[in-house]
Amino acid sequence: MIKVGIIGGTGYTGVELLRLLALHPRVELRVITSRGDAGKQVADLFPSLRGHVGLGFTEPDTKALAGCDLVFSATPNGVAMTHARALAKAGVKIIDLAADFRLKDPAVWEKWYGMPHACPELLAEAVYGLPEVNREQIKKARIVANPGCYPTAVQLGFLPLLENRLVDPVRLIADAKSGVSGAGRKARVDILFAEAADSFKAYGVAGHRHWPEIRQGLDAAADRAVGLTFVPHLAPMIRGIHATLYATLVKTDLDLQAIYESRYADEPFVDVLPAGSHPETRSVRGSNVCRIAVHRPHDGDTAVVLSVIDNLVKGAAGQAVQNLNILFGLDETTGLDQPALMV
Repeated sequence: MIKVGIIGGTGYTGVELLRLLALHPRVELRVITSRGDAGKQVADLFPSLRGHVGLGFTEPDTKALAGCDLVFSATPNGVAMTHARALAKAGVKIIDLAADFRLKDPAVWEKWYGMPHACPELLAEAVYGLPEVNREQIKKARIVANPGCYPTAVQLGFLPLLENRLVDPVRLIADAKSGVSGAGRKARVDILFAEAADSFKAYGVAGHRHWPEIRQGLDAAADRAVGLTFVPHLAPMIRGIHATLYATLVKTDLDLQAIYESRYADEPFVDVLPAGSHPETRSVRGSNVCRIAVHRPHDGDTAVVLSVIDNLVKGAAGQAVQNLNILFGLDETTGLDQPALMV
């Protein structure tokens, strides 16, 4: 059994991790930390886990965590990097669900997250955990930077176009919408039900923290610097991301459907829908699947890609479990092969 610890088990991604790991046949949960809820039973705070998780929350303790084979950090940005050096030295593998190890340049990290990086020497070896791109590197990693939710949906949507040099890389547009759980489990006026329900708005237009992460991945796919306009929106739903992506084709005698089907034919968690489809966020709710449809309106020179994920699963906890499976040589679908909740 793989002995697993979770730092920060009370947020939305933390409890989603617990839900998935509780039924994982090769995982033994050993430690679940929470500074605010230490001493409480997991099942008392989350009754949905009664009968599945019998542990209590504890204060973060490096010695206890060092007894694990792998530790997930499901904490706010800036926390995982304070634990990483000691855990890595103890031989513990780390999967960080925050942004601490996603950006390779510590100066870029400091610009977007407002603090110096605590262990910049580990950035070079951390592997960006998008399996559809870095599967082989993930297998050998000590530290895996689990991708963000918007970056997962956007990168998976654009990859086939950029890898095959089919579009102008300096004119990419990502128009993305997220449910309110993407803001985390905290009290904030703008994500209260009365504020977010029956409304729809853009935010972070001048600059969003996921922009440099998306750019970094798309630059690598295109093998050059890309130009990306990324506009996120808050949608009146709890979970889900819908990314509508636009790119200008450099040639139009293409079978985009075949190109996408070929690129993702062997990917267990990317579903390319039939031509003409319009994926819905509810079709992936609770699942680790990214559903994609590709269009070329009016047979013109614009490719429109529709990409949907559950921000808490393929956009966070599910992808983290997928990375665990890769790290330990398991089938990637272990503990994740479940259909979405349509209603």
